[in-house]
Amino acid sequence: MSKVTVINDTDFEKEVFNVDRPVLVYFWADWCGPCRLVSPSIDWVAQTYGDRLKVVKLEVDPNPDARALCKVEGVPALRLFKDNELLSSHEGAIGKQQLLSFLDTHL
Repeated sequence: MSKVTVINDTDFEKEVFNVDRPVLVYFWADWCGPCRLVSPSIDWVAQTYGDRLKVVKLEVDPNPDARALCKVEGVPALRLFKDNELLSSHEGAIGKQQLLSFLDTHL
């Protein structure tokens, strides 16, 4: 069973760009209500897609470098990377079905 890996600015490159499979980055904030709604779906994705996708989460407030690198303007936000390339992005709350479509398009 895969789990969500918590990362920060320091290990962003190693955990996102130096990986041999697609990586879903979930940007969140403690004060963000919609983030609390999306988090269970992110955990579900890590368990369900763990064999073909790495899932990481990064809190935006203490990690401004990764937030700027990924051009995150609001939370919750998702960025899907593969081979150091941004495949897709989404900002705002996302339902489970939308999340599945977001991922299945690229996996």
